[in-house]
Amino acid sequence: MSIKKIFLSFLVFLNTMAWASAPKEKSYTEQEAWKKLQNRMPESYRIHQDNAPQEFYWPWKDNQIHVDYYPRPNAPAKVILLHGVGTNGRQMSLVLGHPLAEAGYETMSLDLLGYGLSKYPSKGKIRYDDWVQLVSDFVDAEAKKDNRPIFLYGLSAGGMLSLHVAMQNKNIKGVIGMTFLDQQRLEVKKETMRFSPLSPITLPSMKISAMTPFGNIRLPMSLVSKMYALTNDPDALKIMLSDNTSAGNSMSIKFLNSYMNYKPKYDLSNFTQCPVLLTQPAEDHWTPLELSKPLMNRLSVPHQVVMLPKGGHFPVEAEALEQLKKSSIEFIQHNL
Repeated sequence: MSIKKIFLSFLVFLNTMAWASAPKEKSYTEQEAWKKLQNRMPESYRIHQDNAPQEFYWPWKDNQIHVDYYPRPNAPAKVILLHGVGTNGRQMSLVLGHPLAEAGYETMSLDLLGYGLSKYPSKGKIRYDDWVQLVSDFVDAEAKKDNRPIFLYGLSAGGMLSLHVAMQNKNIKGVIGMTFLDQQRLEVKKETMRFSPLSPITLPSMKISAMTPFGNIRLPMSLVSKMYALTNDPDALKIMLSDNTSAGNSMSIKFLNSYMNYKPKYDLSNFTQCPVLLTQPAEDHWTPLELSKPLMNRLSVPHQVVMLPKGGHFPVEAEALEQLKKSSIEFIQHNL
């Protein structure tokens, strides 16, 4: 059997492992995963019936985007929170959406296509470019409601997504992220994928497969990325990996290829839209500070790095969460 046939057979096998339909739940009140996860977090960060966000579905093209919403009509600013490839919108509400709402800010945490409780016709048709356009359109919709400044927060891949959106949307006042990874850099691709020594084989193979019907095959995100380093709490990691709306999710090869090879509207050295804050977990074993430094050093806009003490990639540690909240509020207030 040829190497090509072996590779394709392996992909088909993986697809049988990664099969997953759109979530059946219509509300996070019906899901147990996030409720178990928040028990690994400080009590003040937990969501209960009396402080739960409102939930609604925002129509976008043929999709229904789930949104966790903390309305604050008198808030000085609105914050839109974006997850990465191993989390979802409710988990963003836990780490920052709810804390910022308690501090008086209006927050909205989106479930991006393929994740959380959002509804979509076909998972195989989702591309990273859709994520960028979806968020940009959502920002525009919010900007039309009132003239309050809009900030973006992105965790993990959501950080770079925030910058990609800000590169094409003039309604964004500031970007807060963890982390900022320039996927155009080969070393970033290699360091964030699971079997980095195999990157000379896997990266070209992914690009080729994406141009064929095999590109629709879905791969577990835990197989292609360092999902084992998502959080430094073993119990929290187990919960997240068993949740197919977050770390236990699978996405198509075409989506992965579109993410790994996304080309921004222009070079980041020409980014002038807004200030940028990097909130870097001090004990992030997936995307340490060194991977974000090259991009941060290219920015000509005001930018800052704040370390989150004892924090893992998805922080559940009290010291990290408190610093994330504090630095985010200071950044927003400074840039109103």
